[in-house]
Amino acid sequence: MLFWLTELSDGGDFFNLFRYITFRAGGAFMTALLFGFIFGPPLINVLRRKQGKGQPIRDDGPEGHFVKAGTPTMGGLLIVGALVTSTMLWARLDNGFVWLVLFVTLAYGLIGFADDYAKVSKQNTKGVSSKLRLLLGFVIAGVAAAWATSLQPDALQWQLALPVFKDTLLNLGLFYVPFAMFVIVGAANAVNLTDGLDGLAIMPVMIAAGTLGVIAYAVGRVDFTEYLDVHYVPGTGEILIFVAGLIGGGLGFLWYNAPPAAVFMGDTGSLALGGALGAIAVATKHELVLGIVGGLFVVEALSVIIQVLYFKRTGKRVFLMAPIHHHYEKKGWAEPQIVIRFWIISLILAMIGLATLKVR
Repeated sequence: MLFWLTELSDGGDFFNLFRYITFRAGGAFMTALLFGFIFGPPLINVLRRKQGKGQPIRDDGPEGHFVKAGTPTMGGLLIVGALVTSTMLWARLDNGFVWLVLFVTLAYGLIGFADDYAKVSKQNTKGVSSKLRLLLGFVIAGVAAAWATSLQPDALQWQLALPVFKDTLLNLGLFYVPFAMFVIVGAANAVNLTDGLDGLAIMPVMIAAGTLGVIAYAVGRVDFTEYLDVHYVPGTGEILIFVAGLIGGGLGFLWYNAPPAAVFMGDTGSLALGGALGAIAVATKHELVLGIVGGLFVVEALSVIIQVLYFKRTGKRVFLMAPIHHHYEKKGWAEPQIVIRFWIISLILAMIGLATLKVR
């Protein structure tokens, strides 16, 4: 919205700064951060009054989680509100990729909100039917995948770009859409599974988003793509504004989610943020790199899949409890120890993901 101020510029004054994505990204970050600090306390108070007993705690969960009973959920509203507000203010609203990632974020956020509301109102951990959630998630992802393809250059449509092997494109044809749908749905649900300890999910999300934001900025500039020898996707640079808002809003939320958490992200936040990561990866043609950058989320999801399949086949468990962060809780690791070590792993994976921009 503020981009229109460039019309007042003669090229050498303050208003000219609004032409630069990096300047507007800084503005989006600060806007989202202030949004979190200003609206965090009143939102938490409202959620606490409305929800009463707060998010229901699993009976079969780790024993240490019962002390968290009464903590309100739906804190993802704070993150989503911050990033949407900052994006609308600082991004170019004539950019299709901006609306694409906003659409996915808000749509998945609504699914998560409905699930959180069902859990809180019924005081039941089941919430909305998993089949219905998955169906809606695939419908949204299908729209997003087709939309992203329409925004990309003709030479990249229906193509899967491979990291490291930069001159190689795999033409998936119409199968690209279901592949992209799987990326978005998988990312949303993987982040959702990771959100099980205070502060565990939000920092890896910010790290992954920051990495994808750098990639989006790079692939949206023809000079950078020529130097890095990666595929040029015009317009993706504006996604950096969205990512800056996500990081600012995430930090504002983490202030209240740090142990002991005053509020939980809930499915409202985890599904929205996971979907956003998937949408950015699809938009920038870095779907496979997301598997590296978001490797922690992949491991969390795989631990659940392995546990379920192995138990159904043998009646035994591979992990003491899934997702895998609960396994380490059962082994006696302290919650902050698990959280910080998982943050470190996320940062390492992000550096590896960024390295794929240059390595070939």
